[in-house]
Amino acid sequence: MATVDTAPAGPHAPPPRSCPPPVRRPPSPAVPGQPRSSGLPEPPPGATLIGSVQRAMRLMETVARHEYGAPAKQLARETGLALPTAYHLLRTLVHEGYLRREKGLFFLGDAAERLSSSSAQQKRRSTVADMLAHWRDRIGAPMYYALYRDGEIEVMCVSDSRQTPAVEEWADFRETGHAHAVGQCLLSQLDEEARRDHLARHPVQAVTPYTVHDNHTLLRRLARVPRMGPVVERQEYALGTVCAAVPITVGTTAATMAISLPVHEADRLLPAAQRLQTEIGRHLGTLALSISM
Repeated sequence: MATVDTAPAGPHAPPPRSCPPPVRRPPSPAVPGQPRSSGLPEPPPGATLIGSVQRAMRLMETVARHEYGAPAKQLARETGLALPTAYHLLRTLVHEGYLRREKGLFFLGDAAERLSSSSAQQKRRSTVADMLAHWRDRIGAPMYYALYRDGEIEVMCVSDSRQTPAVEEWADFRETGHAHAVGQCLLSQLDEEARRDHLARHPVQAVTPYTVHDNHTLLRRLARVPRMGPVVERQEYALGTVCAAVPITVGTTAATMAISLPVHEADRLLPAAQRLQTEIGRHLGTLALSISM
């Protein structure tokens, strides 16, 4: 378990309370009326629906049901469209990339696959956000989920509430990974070469009087972190805040879940981190799927 040197490192600018930056999901818009199967509200009386769009959507839905493709005549028959209309719409959908044609058969195209992928990605994000909110309420602390991707620290999701507010980002979070538990936890999961590469781009700098002093000291600390142990920092990134981050390693991707507490509740930090680690173990499969989000 990593702890911090509490000796002051030098002068600093007084920061607002902060830790990982909030990345909140926008609230879901209210949808008036009873939705149709499309998930959209009922159109108002007299509204004009675009018939060609409706027919094109029916064709795409029908193509999606045929794993091994289907010819235009069959698609026209199953959708109840006149063959010339079906041909016209199919050509348009192929041109736009929503369908592709191979040996007279139609399949979903790359554009349709991207739509499906985006929908699945949004569902995974929602699942993780719901999980974070559940743990936030059970543990009584704001929750943070972050990845190390393409050489950078990315906070993917934050869940806080009025009772458990997340601390704000006051110093660039990617550039100060050495100073917060999230960054230290992610860096601890990298090999020596990757750590040095990160620090070459984002060298250690004083953020508060408690921040680690230099690259060498940080590298020694990271080398001592137990493989799956939580990483703890106290006021290194923000005065008045303590944080703990739990590693999640799936394949070659480094990830972490973290919590933050006000310094006067520091005695709760380790028990809360241990409880979080237990919860993560129970839901590791779901988290593994979210790594790609």
